[in-house]
Amino acid sequence: MKLFGTDGVRGEAGVKLDAFCALKLGIAAGIYYREHSKTNRILVGKDTRRSGYMLENALVSGLTAVGYEVIQIGPMPTPAIAYLTEDMRCNGGIIVSASNNPFMDNGIKFFGRSGYKIDEKDEARIEKIYHDTHQLENAQKRGKEVGSSKRIDDVVGRYIVHIKNSFPKDLSLHGIRVVIDCANGAAYKVAPTIFSELGAEVFVINDEPNGFNINENCGATQPLMLQEEVRKVRADIGFALDGDADRLVVVDEKGEVVHGDKLIGTLALAAKENKTLKNNTAVATIMSNYALEEFLKEHQIQLIRSNVGDKYVLESMLAQDLNLGGEQSGHIIFSDFAKTGDGLVSALQTIAYILKSKKPASKALDCFKLYPQILKNLNVDSKPALESLENYQALLETIESHNIRHLIRYSGTENKLRILLEGKEVKKLEKIMQECETYFKGKIC
Repeated sequence: MKLFGTDGVRGEAGVKLDAFCALKLGIAAGIYYREHSKTNRILVGKDTRRSGYMLENALVSGLTAVGYEVIQIGPMPTPAIAYLTEDMRCNGGIIVSASNNPFMDNGIKFFGRSGYKIDEKDEARIEKIYHDTHQLENAQKRGKEVGSSKRIDDVVGRYIVHIKNSFPKDLSLHGIRVVIDCANGAAYKVAPTIFSELGAEVFVINDEPNGFNINENCGATQPLMLQEEVRKVRADIGFALDGDADRLVVVDEKGEVVHGDKLIGTLALAAKENKTLKNNTAVATIMSNYALEEFLKEHQIQLIRSNVGDKYVLESMLAQDLNLGGEQSGHIIFSDFAKTGDGLVSALQTIAYILKSKKPASKALDCFKLYPQILKNLNVDSKPALESLENYQALLETIESHNIRHLIRYSGTENKLRILLEGKEVKKLEKIMQECETYFKGKIC
């Protein structure tokens, strides 16, 4: 069975991803990192899921078995692992997290010593080692060569200072009311601290993780509670993070969610106005609304589209020497400050633009009108190649005959088929979506 998906190894904890799997992954990753060794240290963090205890300890056992000194930093955002791996001169970093998935799932993601997620070639190398029992057994150390681990709690300060440094020095959040939804996840300590130290009046919700409530009816995937709290306390803005804080959803002062493509467009324009947007170009995925592309073009900003997934956004950014890219789901990468999507960096860049615009969030972030889109997620029993389905090409021709842009793909982390349709007429989109649902329910659902 293939281990790695679109974002590391992910699955139901104790089922696909159990302690034995994590132990073998720890040994395999240790062997892989040894091939690229600069130091003998590996950084390991996690989010707030109960299963993190099981998987973290199994990983550490595997890494120490092959001689590594492991630094454990406990619950920390995924972007913090990326930053601290490079800052602490570690040979690699590992985060135990399933991001925005429910608590029963978990995942393991790997970073190289530069702080970037390892690429598919390196994932394949770890997976090959994982399945080589002989190599796993022979790599284990004895006597004084066995590794060690230690837990360090004070690294959180390094990350907080780093994030605060991404906020313009000439601005202050004094007098600004901010609501932060921590999703009962990894940023439940660092997020309130950062905004408080920058002067904001902070209202925090979902900052009491118990191991089971991560992403539960809260956070970036379900911002209803944040919307209600923003209206209740009459906040200037609200920010929702997901379980590992690499995603951001923004709610304006009226309690309305700001569309992710509008956020990308606003931040790209802000960077251009600040003369910090490299090559006057930004990256978004093939899912982003065509209206975003038109808006950026009006402001002499080129848009490059990547495949869906923040690692593909980053690949495009690195290939083109760019410093801003994102997904409409809330993964936004400011590579001047982070090696991956960072919800806190994105939040500070957003609020900096609002302050400079001297407009309320609802006006500052409403920069263009979106074309209607409909997105449906269908549960599937299996994932055969879509092209192999009978009359699939005829379905696509029908969609395109109505001048509807489409994106149909399987989820890389869940048993779901994602269908995105975009066009000018909502009723026509709804009719075609119904036809799509009927077609797929008769084939794979």
